[in-house]
Amino acid sequence: MTHTTDPAFEAGRESEHDRGKDQHRKNRQDKGEHRKAAPAKSEHGKASQGGGRRGKGLHRRQFLGGMAGAGIGAVVAGGAVFSLLSEADKNKAGAATNTATLTIPDLLEGTTSDSVTTYTLEAKTGSHEVLSGVTSDTMGYNQDFLGPTMKWTNGDVVLLNITNSIGADTTVHFHGAHVPPKMDGGPQVAFADGETWSPTFTVKDPATTLWYHPHALGTTAQQAVHGLAGMIIVEDDTDTSAALPSDYGVDDVPLIFQCLAVDTDGDIKYDAAGYRESDTAFPLLLNGTNVDDTTLTFTATKTRTRFRCLNASPSDIITIQRSDGGNLTQIATDQGYLAEAADVTTIRLVAGARAEFVLDLSEDVTLQAVVTTGWIRGGSGTFDVLAVTASGTDTVDDLPSTLNTIDRYDTSDFTARTITLGNSGATMLINGSAGTSMDSMAMISTTLGSKEIWTIKNSTQLEHSFHLHDVPYQLISINGEDPTGVQLGWYDTYEVVGGGSIVIAMEFTDFADDTYMYMLHCHLLQHEDEGMMASLMITDDGSTSTSTSTDTSDSSDSTATATASASASASATDDSTATASASASATDS
Repeated sequence: MTHTTDPAFEAGRESEHDRGKDQHRKNRQDKGEHRKAAPAKSEHGKASQGGGRRGKGLHRRQFLGGMAGAGIGAVVAGGAVFSLLSEADKNKAGAATNTATLTIPDLLEGTTSDSVTTYTLEAKTGSHEVLSGVTSDTMGYNQDFLGPTMKWTNGDVVLLNITNSIGADTTVHFHGAHVPPKMDGGPQVAFADGETWSPTFTVKDPATTLWYHPHALGTTAQQAVHGLAGMIIVEDDTDTSAALPSDYGVDDVPLIFQCLAVDTDGDIKYDAAGYRESDTAFPLLLNGTNVDDTTLTFTATKTRTRFRCLNASPSDIITIQRSDGGNLTQIATDQGYLAEAADVTTIRLVAGARAEFVLDLSEDVTLQAVVTTGWIRGGSGTFDVLAVTASGTDTVDDLPSTLNTIDRYDTSDFTARTITLGNSGATMLINGSAGTSMDSMAMISTTLGSKEIWTIKNSTQLEHSFHLHDVPYQLISINGEDPTGVQLGWYDTYEVVGGGSIVIAMEFTDFADDTYMYMLHCHLLQHEDEGMMASLMITDDGSTSTSTSTDTSDSSDSTATATASASASASATDDSTATASASASATDS
């Protein structure tokens, strides 16, 4: 999976900033500084019905053209993007040499008192094998790498006591959760090493798969790639949930995919300079285990098994499929159940996205992951990641004919905005502003109860993964085409190809605040850190009777000293019809 040369379109385009960082690395090494200093002390996660080659070859890492990821950008950029993709076909591997049992992340038990369920997390440092046989300095929640799974129930009040022990400021964002902005874990509520942040809120999400990870300004990629990530399962009491597998680790199985960057010494990379180093490899991990030459195994003791998939990679795209080309029965997207189960051959997840599917297992099945480079360099190829042994003897009922009621928006009277994703050399922009500080980022201002339709326009030739905090959205169009199939579900993270656009619609409900903001950004974590992030301020104009400025379970005595300005600079003011110009050069940092 390791590229031996940089993509052609990157050669010669390296910024002065990156060259300076490379020289700084060299100077450090010349002075004898240890390359594996603890990361905590260093500088302060589409579903389609086609694509993806299938077969029974083991770990071929056979390069899939990847043009679904490049999309319109590949057409516009021509040879530039093709040169990025062509490097990967030089790297093929033989059959898997090992098998190992799939690790199931621990289920974090909460304690309930006075109708509040409390969960305790500690962000800490540790060590873990990212490359097989090589120890890396890592981070995790309650452990050395990754974190336990939390189960929340719709309608419950939860309290999280999260202690920071990583040696740098951090936050914990509940990706996809509909919570008050003060509890959302964005950069405004960053808390220091040694402090404990204690958000509390009522779980308003329906049954869905969410996740948690850091979200501090400028350090999200660094902290997440070192292992700060975990899954959240939300349960509810609907008939659909009752009819689906829900025994965690038995017939309800989490699959956390990560394509990371690491050098031969085990140093995990998170920025452009690190990704370009000649000894950087791009291993694929599943639930924290390297699957480059290992196929994981899982024995399904129930006939129907549910798989919850999360792409926790910083940038690369993961496509899930069966080695025999058979169907996966997809039941959910980012934000909950589909209207009805859909038989698909592939499920495509950009960075940060999730999906759920079930298999009715009458015979053994091997699941594959197809990795496509999403950034300047990255992983590529097809991997047999999970061999599922069918051993269930129970008889399953048919799936419900209807899983969810999804009323499609009539957007004729929605407020329209254009959100432009741009870049100026190495700097990433939203509506012309680089969101590298709270004051410099563009601000989108709206009111509680508003219904809006946004055109997310990619003026670059780069891959982007658009994530909106607070509320789910519906896809109205994708590169000018109407959504179909699973695209008619609810999302919070979706792909915007180079030169392309998506149109989304949403309604801002429940929460308003005149101090704390939500975020909207690219979930390629390096792009987020490089400025592709804007703030979303929702205020209450008094016209919505159901408005609440905070959740009724909001605690005012959080131990974090989280304060921040609620204003943005005049140059970053939102314009609902703005189509802010930005460089469309195919340059990334």
